[in-house]
Amino acid sequence: MESFSFLLIAVVLTALAFDFTNGFHDTANSMATSIATGALKPRVAVAVAGVLNLAGAFLSTQVASTISNGLVNDARVSLVMIFAGLVGAILWNLTTWLFGLPSSSSHALFGGLIGAVWVGAGGSAIHFTQVVEKIVIPAIASPVLACVVALIATYLAYKITQRTAEHRVDQGFRAGQVGSASLVALAHGTNDAQKTMGVITLALISTGFLPHGAQPPWWVVLTAGMAISLGTYVGGWRIIRTMGKGLTDIQPPQGFTAETTATAVILSSSHLGFALSTTQVCTGGILGSGLGRRLATVRWGVAGRIAVSWVLTLPAAAAVGGVSAWVAGQGDLGVAIVAGVAVAAATGFYVLSRRRPVNPDNVNDVPPREHALTGPSAL
Repeated sequence: MESFSFLLIAVVLTALAFDFTNGFHDTANSMATSIATGALKPRVAVAVAGVLNLAGAFLSTQVASTISNGLVNDARVSLVMIFAGLVGAILWNLTTWLFGLPSSSSHALFGGLIGAVWVGAGGSAIHFTQVVEKIVIPAIASPVLACVVALIATYLAYKITQRTAEHRVDQGFRAGQVGSASLVALAHGTNDAQKTMGVITLALISTGFLPHGAQPPWWVVLTAGMAISLGTYVGGWRIIRTMGKGLTDIQPPQGFTAETTATAVILSSSHLGFALSTTQVCTGGILGSGLGRRLATVRWGVAGRIAVSWVLTLPAAAAVGGVSAWVAGQGDLGVAIVAGVAVAAATGFYVLSRRRPVNPDNVNDVPPREHALTGPSAL
């Protein structure tokens, strides 16, 4: 067993930093529709989501096992590769957050790790069959499934309540949204917090602290849950605005059906060990709820830009992860350079975001139709 090194500490802290970005990047998944319909106040919504993300982290470790010993050959993975992969994922998360795009934090992580391991250990260290089965196929199927189910559920919700006064329908579904949004937050913690658990477990395996195929230790589960919970509480307001107001005009029945659909799909996949994107599932549910309501407006330009970000996520994060692995692989100086560039880039993203800040007070403002999501200045 190797000694507890500075690099291992750096990898664990970087993994938790990614988990934090995952939290604020994905707050919109559970709370965007409830905030948009007024079912929950913005600050209350993110607080509820944060608590339930932490609770959800303790419900399962199936997805964590998929990452730690399913996608790559853990015997050939080094700390430098894991560090580089995390840097790739963090930088892509911050890029899409700046532009208000609900891309997949999960796929950013997978892409960063795959790119780093490919450069550091060769393509044979990647289990491409598992990548296709556990990532690619669910990435295609899950948002489509969520969209179709939400479409049908929304149609039925309006059909069943068509003879009821509109204000009573909205009041009832707003109350229901408190429960459905909470379930999405719980499901998000169950699925997404596990990904960081898997990465930290992989780091511990690569240094000999855990045997090959080991489950995440309790302290890994706890710290990963706390990191994603804190990030969720911070709130990714730019992405909340996109999902709540930019994609379609959401009414309470739509919010309820989108959230319940997302919960069912996410919890089912977590039980089966599929590390799918909760962002894609929730976005698919919101889109389906827009299609299921008669006369609803679906902004296909926004949907198209979101889809492009989904397609780019894996290769973009893999490219950054691969370059980072090559630089960091040159020695301690290389690791320092990668870390310095990552910190500088993160600082730059934050400074740019302050030009047109989005916060709890303006999160429900509808983005300009022609310029929404075209750049930081639009947000």
